[in-house]
Amino acid sequence: MQRLRIRSASAWTMLFFGIIALILGAAGIVHPQIMLQLLGFPDPAVRPTTDFTLTFIQVSAMASFNIGVYYILGAFANLKQFFLWTVPFRGVTFTVFTTLVVTGHAPVKFLGIPIWELTGAICTGLALLYERNKARVAAQREPATTTA
Repeated sequence: MQRLRIRSASAWTMLFFGIIALILGAAGIVHPQIMLQLLGFPDPAVRPTTDFTLTFIQVSAMASFNIGVYYILGAFANLKQFFLWTVPFRGVTFTVFTTLVVTGHAPVKFLGIPIWELTGAICTGLALLYERNKARVAAQREPATTTA
């Protein structure tokens, strides 16, 4: 049986952000009101029966939980192609969510999410770039094999 271990800097970034996503997702599933407070949304004491805000928060939290699991499993499997795919889409998330705040559709506290996404994209992208450059340097140092 192969021992589970993190084998690259990019995998460490995915593991770190995956754990955060999983924890926040679990918290949002169990206590959606906490997520409303963290994000700066009002949480009225009484909600009409047709208000499904908390349900929506729980559904979103389940997505966060699942993404956390994907990131963690990807980190242990060292799925660098998957890591690479996340970088531009985390940038898209940053752009869309920041636009929601700038246009007044979300409170300023909501900026925590896009900042977290952009930070993760930058960390993972830089780690992947470092690893690619390190591999190139190592390949250039290897003696050329010749066949006679």
